[in-house]
Amino acid sequence: MTTRGEPGDDQRDPGLSVIMSERRRLINLAYRLLGSLADAEDVVQETYARWYAMSAREQQAIESPGAWLMTVAGRICLNLLGSARARRETYVGDWIPEPLPAPTEWITGRSGGDGTDPADRVTLDESVTMAFLVVLDSMTPAERVAFVLHDIFRYPFGEVAEIVGRTPAACRQLASSARRRIRTAQTPAAPSTEQAAIVRRFKTAWEAKDIDALISLLDPDATATADGGGLAVTHLQPIVGGEQIARAYAEIARVSGDRTTFLECTVNGLPGLVAQQDGTIATVFAFEIAGDRIRHIWAVRNPEKLRPWRIS
Repeated sequence: MTTRGEPGDDQRDPGLSVIMSERRRLINLAYRLLGSLADAEDVVQETYARWYAMSAREQQAIESPGAWLMTVAGRICLNLLGSARARRETYVGDWIPEPLPAPTEWITGRSGGDGTDPADRVTLDESVTMAFLVVLDSMTPAERVAFVLHDIFRYPFGEVAEIVGRTPAACRQLASSARRRIRTAQTPAAPSTEQAAIVRRFKTAWEAKDIDALISLLDPDATATADGGGLAVTHLQPIVGGEQIARAYAEIARVSGDRTTFLECTVNGLPGLVAQQDGTIATVFAFEIAGDRIRHIWAVRNPEKLRPWRIS
Protein backbone atom coordinates (compact mmCIF):
# COMPACT_ATOMS: atom_id res chain seq x y z
CA MET A 1 0.00 0.00 0.00
CA THR A 2 1.36 3.42 -0.94
CA THR A 3 1.34 5.82 1.98
CA ARG A 4 2.17 9.44 2.64
CA GLY A 5 3.86 10.83 5.68
CA GLU A 6 1.65 12.26 8.41
CA PRO A 7 2.60 14.18 11.57
CA GLY A 8 4.03 11.71 14.05
CA ASP A 9 4.45 8.96 11.48
CA ASP A 10 8.21 8.78 11.96
CA GLN A 11 7.62 6.63 15.03
CA ARG A 12 7.93 3.01 14.07
CA ASP A 13 6.04 1.87 17.13
CA PRO A 14 3.31 4.51 17.42
CA GLY A 15 1.80 4.90 20.86
CA LEU A 16 -1.81 5.42 21.73
CA SER A 17 -1.51 9.23 21.65
CA VAL A 18 -0.11 9.20 18.11
CA ILE A 19 -2.80 6.88 16.79
CA MET A 20 -5.63 8.67 18.58
CA SER A 21 -4.40 12.05 17.32
CA GLU A 22 -5.77 10.99 13.94
CA ARG A 23 -9.32 10.76 15.30
CA ARG A 24 -10.38 14.26 14.34
CA ARG A 25 -9.16 13.85 10.76
CA LEU A 26 -10.98 10.53 10.51
CA ILE A 27 -14.22 12.08 11.82
CA ASN A 28 -13.89 14.92 9.31
CA LEU A 29 -13.39 12.48 6.43
CA ALA A 30 -16.21 10.13 7.42
CA TYR A 31 -18.74 12.91 8.04
CA ARG A 32 -18.11 14.46 4.63
CA LEU A 33 -18.42 11.08 2.96
CA LEU A 34 -21.52 9.90 4.84
CA GLY A 35 -23.34 13.07 5.92
CA SER A 36 -24.02 11.47 9.30
CA LEU A 37 -22.12 12.11 12.50
CA ALA A 38 -23.43 8.90 14.06
CA ASP A 39 -22.24 6.84 11.08
CA ALA A 40 -18.93 8.72 11.05
CA GLU A 41 -18.36 7.79 14.70
CA ASP A 42 -19.09 4.14 13.89
CA VAL A 43 -16.59 4.25 11.01
CA VAL A 44 -13.88 5.67 13.26
CA GLN A 45 -14.54 3.01 15.90
CA GLU A 46 -14.35 0.25 13.29
CA THR A 47 -11.16 1.73 11.85
CA TYR A 48 -9.47 1.70 15.25
CA ALA A 49 -10.79 -1.80 15.93
CA ARG A 50 -9.04 -3.02 12.79
CA TRP A 51 -5.81 -1.30 13.82
CA TYR A 52 -5.78 -2.90 17.26
CA ALA A 53 -6.75 -6.28 15.82
CA MET A 54 -3.28 -6.40 14.26
CA SER A 55 -0.24 -7.64 16.11
CA ALA A 56 2.42 -5.19 17.30
CA ARG A 57 4.73 -6.45 14.58
CA GLU A 58 2.09 -5.81 11.89
CA GLN A 59 1.49 -2.31 13.24
CA GLN A 60 5.21 -1.51 13.29
CA ALA A 61 5.54 -2.65 9.68
CA ILE A 62 3.16 0.09 8.53
CA GLU A 63 5.22 3.06 7.39
CA SER A 64 2.48 5.67 7.89
CA PRO A 65 -0.19 4.73 10.49
CA GLY A 66 -2.10 7.95 9.81
CA ALA A 67 -2.39 7.21 6.10
CA TRP A 68 -3.29 3.59 6.89
CA LEU A 69 -6.16 4.72 9.14
CA MET A 70 -7.44 7.16 6.50
CA THR A 71 -7.31 4.44 3.84
CA VAL A 72 -9.24 1.96 5.95
CA ALA A 73 -11.82 4.60 6.93
CA GLY A 74 -12.24 5.57 3.28
CA ARG A 75 -12.88 1.97 2.27
CA ILE A 76 -15.39 1.45 5.07
CA CYS A 77 -17.22 4.62 4.01
CA LEU A 78 -17.27 3.50 0.38
CA ASN A 79 -18.95 0.23 1.41
CA LEU A 80 -21.44 2.06 3.63
CA LEU A 81 -22.34 4.48 0.83
CA GLY A 82 -23.29 1.53 -1.36
CA SER A 83 -25.57 0.02 1.28
CA ALA A 84 -27.00 3.44 2.23
CA ARG A 85 -28.69 3.71 -1.15
CA ALA A 86 -30.64 0.56 -0.44
CA ARG A 87 -31.58 1.79 3.06
CA ARG A 88 -32.84 5.09 1.65
CA GLU A 89 -35.48 3.20 -0.34
CA THR A 90 -37.27 2.40 2.92
CA TYR A 91 -36.58 5.74 4.63
CA VAL A 92 -39.75 7.67 5.45
CA GLY A 93 -39.71 10.96 3.52
CA ASP A 94 -36.61 12.79 2.35
CA TRP A 95 -33.18 12.05 3.84
CA ILE A 96 -31.18 15.16 4.78
CA PRO A 97 -27.58 15.10 6.02
CA GLU A 98 -27.21 15.37 9.78
CA PRO A 99 -26.87 19.04 10.82
CA LEU A 100 -23.88 20.15 12.88
CA PRO A 101 -23.97 22.85 15.58
CA ALA A 102 -21.31 25.43 16.27
CA PRO A 103 -18.54 24.17 18.59
CA THR A 104 -20.04 26.05 21.53
CA GLU A 105 -23.31 24.15 21.08
CA TRP A 106 -21.72 20.72 20.70
CA ILE A 107 -22.50 17.59 22.70
CA THR A 108 -19.76 14.98 22.35
CA GLY A 109 -20.80 11.62 20.96
CA ARG A 110 -24.18 10.00 21.47
CA SER A 111 -24.20 9.78 25.23
CA GLY A 112 -25.88 13.15 25.75
CA GLY A 113 -23.06 14.32 28.02
CA ASP A 114 -22.14 17.94 28.60
CA GLY A 115 -18.41 17.66 27.81
CA THR A 116 -16.87 18.97 24.64
CA ASP A 117 -14.04 17.00 23.10
CA PRO A 118 -12.21 18.94 20.33
CA ALA A 119 -11.16 15.63 18.76
CA ASP A 120 -14.81 14.86 18.01
CA ARG A 121 -15.57 18.13 16.24
CA VAL A 122 -16.01 18.37 12.51
CA THR A 123 -14.22 21.36 11.02
CA LEU A 124 -16.92 23.73 9.80
CA ASP A 125 -16.00 25.08 6.37
CA GLU A 126 -17.55 25.36 2.92
CA SER A 127 -17.24 21.59 2.40
CA VAL A 128 -19.78 20.84 5.14
CA THR A 129 -22.49 23.40 4.39
CA MET A 130 -25.85 21.73 3.99
CA ALA A 131 -26.08 22.75 0.33
CA PHE A 132 -22.66 21.21 -0.37
CA LEU A 133 -23.49 17.97 1.47
CA VAL A 134 -26.76 17.63 -0.43
CA VAL A 135 -24.85 17.83 -3.71
CA LEU A 136 -22.34 15.27 -2.43
CA ASP A 137 -25.26 12.99 -1.58
CA SER A 138 -26.43 13.09 -5.21
CA MET A 139 -23.13 11.59 -6.41
CA THR A 140 -22.29 7.95 -6.87
CA PRO A 141 -20.30 6.47 -3.97
CA ALA A 142 -17.13 6.32 -6.07
CA GLU A 143 -17.54 9.94 -7.23
CA ARG A 144 -18.05 11.15 -3.69
CA VAL A 145 -15.05 9.29 -2.27
CA ALA A 146 -12.73 10.30 -5.13
CA PHE A 147 -13.76 13.96 -4.94
CA VAL A 148 -13.60 14.29 -1.15
CA LEU A 149 -10.26 12.53 -0.84
CA HIS A 150 -8.61 14.43 -3.70
CA ASP A 151 -10.20 17.88 -3.69
CA ILE A 152 -10.78 18.32 0.05
CA PHE A 153 -8.11 16.13 1.69
CA ARG A 154 -5.55 16.54 -1.13
CA TYR A 155 -4.85 12.85 -1.62
CA PRO A 156 -3.09 12.09 -4.94
CA PHE A 157 -5.11 10.03 -7.37
CA GLY A 158 -2.69 7.13 -7.01
CA GLU A 159 -3.71 6.74 -3.36
CA VAL A 160 -7.36 7.48 -4.08
CA ALA A 161 -7.27 4.61 -6.60
CA GLU A 162 -6.18 2.18 -3.88
CA ILE A 163 -9.18 3.15 -1.77
CA VAL A 164 -11.78 3.26 -4.54
CA GLY A 165 -10.47 0.19 -6.34
CA ARG A 166 -10.11 1.85 -9.74
CA THR A 167 -7.26 3.21 -11.80
CA PRO A 168 -5.85 6.69 -11.08
CA ALA A 169 -7.18 7.84 -14.46
CA ALA A 170 -10.66 6.58 -13.61
CA CYS A 171 -10.52 8.35 -10.24
CA ARG A 172 -9.49 11.56 -11.98
CA GLN A 173 -12.59 11.27 -14.18
CA LEU A 174 -14.78 10.57 -11.13
CA ALA A 175 -13.52 13.71 -9.38
CA SER A 176 -14.00 15.74 -12.55
CA SER A 177 -17.61 14.53 -12.83
CA ALA A 178 -18.18 15.45 -9.18
CA ARG A 179 -16.84 18.95 -9.77
CA ARG A 180 -19.28 19.44 -12.65
CA ARG A 181 -22.16 18.47 -10.39
CA ILE A 182 -21.04 21.01 -7.82
CA ARG A 183 -20.58 23.81 -10.36
CA THR A 184 -24.06 23.15 -11.75
CA ALA A 185 -25.65 23.32 -8.31
CA GLN A 186 -23.67 26.24 -6.90
CA THR A 187 -25.14 29.71 -6.66
CA PRO A 188 -23.35 32.95 -5.69
CA ALA A 189 -23.54 33.06 -1.91
CA ALA A 190 -24.04 36.25 0.08
CA PRO A 191 -21.52 37.08 2.84
CA SER A 192 -22.24 35.36 6.14
CA THR A 193 -23.27 38.62 7.82
CA GLU A 194 -25.85 39.28 5.11
CA GLN A 195 -27.11 35.72 5.35
CA ALA A 196 -27.51 36.12 9.10
CA ALA A 197 -29.58 39.28 8.56
CA ILE A 198 -31.85 37.49 6.08
CA VAL A 199 -32.33 34.54 8.45
CA ARG A 200 -33.12 37.00 11.25
CA ARG A 201 -35.75 38.73 9.12
CA PHE A 202 -37.19 35.34 8.18
CA LYS A 203 -37.42 34.41 11.88
CA THR A 204 -39.18 37.68 12.71
CA ALA A 205 -41.66 37.30 9.85
CA TRP A 206 -42.26 33.66 10.73
CA GLU A 207 -42.98 34.43 14.39
CA ALA A 208 -45.38 37.15 13.26
CA LYS A 209 -47.02 34.77 10.74
CA ASP A 210 -46.51 37.54 8.19
CA ILE A 211 -47.01 35.72 4.89
CA ASP A 212 -46.18 38.73 2.71
CA ALA A 213 -42.90 39.33 4.55
CA LEU A 214 -42.01 35.65 4.23
CA ILE A 215 -42.73 35.70 0.50
CA SER A 216 -40.46 38.72 0.06
CA LEU A 217 -37.57 36.78 1.59
CA LEU A 218 -38.07 33.61 -0.44
CA ASP A 219 -37.02 33.00 -4.03
CA PRO A 220 -40.16 32.41 -6.15
CA ASP A 221 -38.79 28.95 -7.01
CA ALA A 222 -37.58 28.15 -3.49
CA THR A 223 -37.84 24.64 -2.07
CA ALA A 224 -38.36 23.53 1.52
CA THR A 225 -37.40 19.95 2.38
CA ALA A 226 -38.01 18.24 5.72
CA ASP A 227 -36.58 15.10 7.32
CA GLY A 228 -38.56 13.43 10.08
CA GLY A 229 -37.44 9.90 9.31
CA GLY A 230 -40.85 8.59 10.36
CA LEU A 231 -40.02 9.65 13.94
CA ALA A 232 -41.39 13.20 13.83
CA VAL A 233 -44.38 14.77 12.09
CA THR A 234 -43.42 16.77 9.01
CA HIS A 235 -44.31 17.21 5.34
CA LEU A 236 -43.16 14.15 3.42
CA GLN A 237 -42.75 15.89 0.06
CA PRO A 238 -40.72 19.05 -0.60
CA ILE A 239 -42.73 22.27 -0.70
CA VAL A 240 -41.96 24.10 -3.93
CA GLY A 241 -42.53 27.82 -4.50
CA GLY A 242 -41.95 30.82 -2.27
CA GLU A 243 -45.62 31.57 -1.70
CA GLN A 244 -46.42 27.93 -0.93
CA ILE A 245 -43.57 27.77 1.60
CA ALA A 246 -44.62 31.03 3.23
CA ARG A 247 -48.17 29.83 3.74
CA ALA A 248 -47.08 26.40 4.99
CA TYR A 249 -44.60 27.88 7.47
CA ALA A 250 -47.12 30.44 8.71
CA GLU A 251 -49.46 27.54 9.40
CA ILE A 252 -46.68 25.73 11.28
CA ALA A 253 -46.20 28.80 13.46
CA ARG A 254 -49.94 29.03 14.09
CA VAL A 255 -50.25 25.37 15.09
CA SER A 256 -47.15 25.35 17.30
CA GLY A 257 -48.29 28.46 19.11
CA ASP A 258 -46.47 29.53 22.27
CA ARG A 259 -44.88 26.10 22.73
CA THR A 260 -42.20 26.86 20.13
CA THR A 261 -39.32 29.31 20.40
CA PHE A 262 -37.17 30.04 17.35
CA LEU A 263 -33.49 30.71 18.04
CA GLU A 264 -30.73 31.89 15.73
CA CYS A 265 -27.77 29.53 15.58
CA THR A 266 -24.99 28.24 13.34
CA VAL A 267 -25.83 25.18 11.25
CA ASN A 268 -22.92 23.55 9.43
CA GLY A 269 -20.99 26.79 9.61
CA LEU A 270 -23.72 29.10 8.28
CA PRO A 271 -26.59 31.07 9.86
CA GLY A 272 -29.58 28.91 10.67
CA LEU A 273 -32.43 28.46 13.12
CA VAL A 274 -33.53 25.95 15.71
CA ALA A 275 -37.06 25.40 17.00
CA GLN A 276 -37.15 24.70 20.73
CA GLN A 277 -40.19 22.97 22.20
CA ASP A 278 -40.68 22.08 25.85
CA GLY A 279 -37.01 22.61 26.64
CA THR A 280 -35.58 20.52 23.79
CA ILE A 281 -34.55 21.26 20.22
CA ALA A 282 -37.21 19.79 17.96
CA THR A 283 -36.06 21.08 14.55
CA VAL A 284 -32.89 22.45 13.01
CA PHE A 285 -33.23 24.66 9.93
CA ALA A 286 -30.44 25.18 7.40
CA PHE A 287 -30.69 27.70 4.56
CA GLU A 288 -29.22 28.22 1.13
CA ILE A 289 -29.28 31.93 0.32
CA ALA A 290 -28.52 33.39 -3.10
CA GLY A 291 -28.36 37.17 -3.29
CA ASP A 292 -31.00 38.48 -0.91
CA ARG A 293 -33.42 35.55 -1.22
CA ILE A 294 -33.69 32.16 0.43
CA ARG A 295 -33.40 29.49 -2.22
CA HIS A 296 -33.69 26.36 -0.10
CA ILE A 297 -34.70 25.43 3.45
CA TRP A 298 -33.74 22.11 5.01
CA ALA A 299 -35.68 21.23 8.17
CA VAL A 300 -34.28 18.30 10.15
CA ARG A 301 -36.73 16.88 12.69
CA ASN A 302 -35.51 13.29 12.96
CA PRO A 303 -34.52 13.16 16.66
CA GLU A 304 -31.73 10.70 15.93
CA LYS A 305 -30.01 13.42 13.90
CA LEU A 306 -30.35 16.07 16.63
CA ARG A 307 -28.38 14.30 19.36
CA PRO A 308 -25.29 16.57 19.12
CA TRP A 309 -27.47 19.64 19.81
CA ARG A 310 -28.22 21.27 23.11
CA ILE A 311 -29.75 24.51 24.35
CA SER A 312 -27.18 27.29 24.59
